[in-house]
Amino acid sequence: MAGVLLAFMGVSGLFCQEVFYTDCTFRPTIRSVQLHRAGWDMTYPIIELNSADQLELRFDDLSDEVKNYSYTIEHCDADWMPSNLTVDEYIDGFNHQPVQDYSLSFNTHVNYVNYKVVLPNNDMGIKLSGNYILKIFEDFDETNLVLTQRFSVSESLTSIQGVAGRPVADPYHDDGHQVSFKVFLGSVSINDPYSEIKVAIQQNNRWNMSIRNLKPLFIRDGILDYDHQSGNIFKGGNEYRYIDIKSMRYQAEMVRDIAYEPPHYHVYLVPDQPRYRGNYFYREDLNGRYYVEVQEGVKRHTESDYVHVHFTLPIEAPIIDGKLYVCGALSNWQCNETNQMSYNFDTKSYELDLLLKQGYYNYEYVYIKEGSRFPDATFIEGSYYEAENDYVVYVYLSTNTSRYDRLIGYQILNSIRKNL
Repeated sequence: MAGVLLAFMGVSGLFCQEVFYTDCTFRPTIRSVQLHRAGWDMTYPIIELNSADQLELRFDDLSDEVKNYSYTIEHCDADWMPSNLTVDEYIDGFNHQPVQDYSLSFNTHVNYVNYKVVLPNNDMGIKLSGNYILKIFEDFDETNLVLTQRFSVSESLTSIQGVAGRPVADPYHDDGHQVSFKVFLGSVSINDPYSEIKVAIQQNNRWNMSIRNLKPLFIRDGILDYDHQSGNIFKGGNEYRYIDIKSMRYQAEMVRDIAYEPPHYHVYLVPDQPRYRGNYFYREDLNGRYYVEVQEGVKRHTESDYVHVHFTLPIEAPIIDGKLYVCGALSNWQCNETNQMSYNFDTKSYELDLLLKQGYYNYEYVYIKEGSRFPDATFIEGSYYEAENDYVVYVYLSTNTSRYDRLIGYQILNSIRKNL
């Protein structure tokens, strides 16, 4: 198998604090962390080098007190480990900047401070392509981390053509997606594509669901062919479940009840059901993501309230060899004590009370077996080749004379739509 499927995520808050080169929050008061292209909530955190593109980071601090936060970025290699570069080599300007754009919540039952960072900017430019970690820290101490987020900067020197669809071979034929593609090098000059080119495929903006270190199957006339039979196959999964909590005045679909239980609102969802034995049903989703919105407000980032959302998953008996979690971008794709479900013997259901900002959310139920750190969404949700997913193909170049991995191209492929 040419690639290795990485379905890894931290299963505890402590573990997350040991990994600085991934998407992590390091304090329980930090919520609703989102990084995307400025002005486009549903875009991937990828920008073009030397362009007008900017990234926008937003997050809330529920401590209800303005903090002395700063930010910086760090260059990483294709495997998200630190590059052997000095700060001056990849940052144009100052390497530490204060977070000066913040606003207090307005007319909410849960008070919070909403912070915003846009980069690159006049004080911090980006010189090189590749992978980066954006770090937020407190009191000018970079080791006093608040959160970290990954993003990428591309030179777009290559073009990528491919498809994501039903695998040809068993045993993946009915529940997987095979990502087949070709990389057209164009004017990029390389000596050994097997050692100088690195390729990664990522599912739905999740680096914990990625295939890396693929090698081309064929090389001809400046074209690298990655039409593997098994090395680039993912589980298709299922369409994500959804929650609409934009309003506390009416019950949207899948909401059973809304109650104000001082001092907060509580939203009780219709009990879910396991889907691993059911037939596939298409429903348009956000591929696990969410957006912040409030029906009865104008400024969504500061007028959206935080509400307690109650999840229920009826199962006849508790699972004795593992744990269940409510997972998605709403949990930063992590599985820890915050989003772990507990079994209620009276109702014969797994339950979870999760504090979420008003908006529209996707989520899924994942299972982690005892002794493992690999989440399995198919245990509850099932997996189907008909499912709709995005797959981002990243192409990196690292020559003998370079000291870092350049991102020379990327392409978003969809399992049911044309290239994005």
